[in-house]
Amino acid sequence: MRIGITGHRGLSDTAERQVRQELAEAVKAYSPDELVGLSCIADGPDAWFAQAVLDHGGRVEVIVPAAEYRNSLPDWHHATYDELLGRASDVHHTGLDESTSQAHMAGSELLVGLVDEMLAVWDGQPARGYGGTADVVAYARRTGVPVRVLWPAGTSRD
Repeated sequence: MRIGITGHRGLSDTAERQVRQELAEAVKAYSPDELVGLSCIADGPDAWFAQAVLDHGGRVEVIVPAAEYRNSLPDWHHATYDELLGRASDVHHTGLDESTSQAHMAGSELLVGLVDEMLAVWDGQPARGYGGTADVVAYARRTGVPVRVLWPAGTSRD
């Protein structure tokens, strides 16, 4: 089973704990030998999901939206990004250079095209910018990829 992830970044510590738990529970529903998680491994749910898949014994494939993508992520996340990228069984590139919202959406579209199901750490609200979680959810639904929304009760975004 090939599962993709999209989700809001910048969640509170409390929300992070809840989301990590929900992601770990979600991946446990799949046999480790058949589980492949696809992620852009950005800080937040992308990286938490990839780690949960690896912890469960599954494989991770990484989508790199742009050649400059890593540099657009927070410096504190680079070590985690590098570690997860190094553990990937496959890496997919969009071929784009600049890390823009268009490149991020292109990466998400590539990801959606490679999965059987999407997990979305999403508050149900419209995207705050092009290529946000709501846009990815809408794209997945338009293309017929099932989306399972994970959003802990009582959680809000800043």
